[in-house]
Amino acid sequence: MRELNANEHTKVVVMDEEGVAGANHVYEVQAVDTVKIDNEELYEILGEINFQNGAIKEAGVNGVQNEDLISIVIDRLEGFQRGEFACEANAQALEAFKKGLDIMYARTAERRARGVEGLCVK
Repeated sequence: MRELNANEHTKVVVMDEEGVAGANHVYEVQAVDTVKIDNEELYEILGEINFQNGAIKEAGVNGVQNEDLISIVIDRLEGFQRGEFACEANAQALEAFKKGLDIMYARTAERRARGVEGLCVK
């Protein structure tokens, strides 16, 4: 297990080993502060993310895609921009996430055109 860019309230913990393609598939978001349960100090798990493990055509759909999480972040930032937390930093982040999502969709379209989408090939 390893931790990713913790902030003052939460941390992201990689829960599995790297897969065939070099990426991990299971992550937990945990509270930095511990909670005491039965006299044991534990980290509260705020969420678990299970990514697709293996090519869809070979393993079926078994987890979320990168595009799913980016879409969620875009939706949240658009909400903030409609409300009292609208700001230039959110606008810039929103623009960057939208560009990233467009790039991911273009990659998928290119892989479909080559007939390799959903397969473990470059």
